[in-house]
Amino acid sequence: MSYLGVGVSPGNVPVYHGSNIKVVDRRVRITELVLRCLICSLGLVAAVLVGSDTQVKEIFSIQKKAKFTDMKALVFLVVANGLAAAYSLVQGLRCVVSMVRGSVLFNKPLAWAIFSGDQVMAYLMLAAVAAALQSSMFAKIGEPELQWMKICNMYGKFCNQVGEGIASALFASLSMVVLSGISAFSLFRLYGGNKSKTGAGW
Repeated sequence: MSYLGVGVSPGNVPVYHGSNIKVVDRRVRITELVLRCLICSLGLVAAVLVGSDTQVKEIFSIQKKAKFTDMKALVFLVVANGLAAAYSLVQGLRCVVSMVRGSVLFNKPLAWAIFSGDQVMAYLMLAAVAAALQSSMFAKIGEPELQWMKICNMYGKFCNQVGEGIASALFASLSMVVLSGISAFSLFRLYGGNKSKTGAGW
């Protein structure tokens, strides 16, 4: 049965057969795949940069070693970006498989699962970046009122590498925010009524 270019498959979500809808779906698929690959790469880079960062300084013949585990916010950043990279890898593989199979139907439970996962990861990554930025600012400029010294004056290399990791994590988290918007679009258009429902194919 079809009406105004809409085909209905029993037990599934109605699917548009119009060429314009297919073009939009294809662009959404490609955009999602690119973003997931980007998040996976940037998240991995951030985790490696921060997680492998160390610097040893000798102070009054005593060696002091700076490492990311000295700041709990950096530990949170490494864990969050590691999880984001793994999550994006799995979702990226799902996208590739879906594109290869050429499936066009998108069931609501799967859409909800993807939407929920993307939302959780977006909030987690943003929280990790915010916490790391705050701690890094204390390390960079100190806190005279609390007599906290400027750690980055002593551990310049360490702070520079942490900064690079945070920058990578920031771009990854912003990409995840955009991706969560795409997954929200893919989900809520399934509830737009018979004239606006379409399958995203993922």
